[in-house]
Amino acid sequence: MEFLYFPEDKSEYIPAFIVLVIFMIGAIATMYLFYKKSKKDEQYFDEKYGLNEYAQIPEQEHDKEQEQ
Repeated sequence: MEFLYFPEDKSEYIPAFIVLVIFMIGAIATMYLFYKKSKKDEQYFDEKYGLNEYAQIPEQEHDKEQEQ
C-alpha cells in the first residue's frame, strides 16, 4: 500500500495547480484588503484622538530648545 500517490500521468497535476493559484490570489487579495483597512483605521484613530498634534519635535528644534 502506497502512502503517497504520485500519478504517472502528469496532467493530473493541472487541476491542483489551478486551485493553488486561485487560493494564492485570494490570500494576496485578502492581505491587501486587511492592509488597506488597517491604514484607514489608523488614519481615523489619529484624527479622532489628535495624536498628530503632539508629534515628535524635529532634531533641529530640539537642539535649539536645549541651547536656550
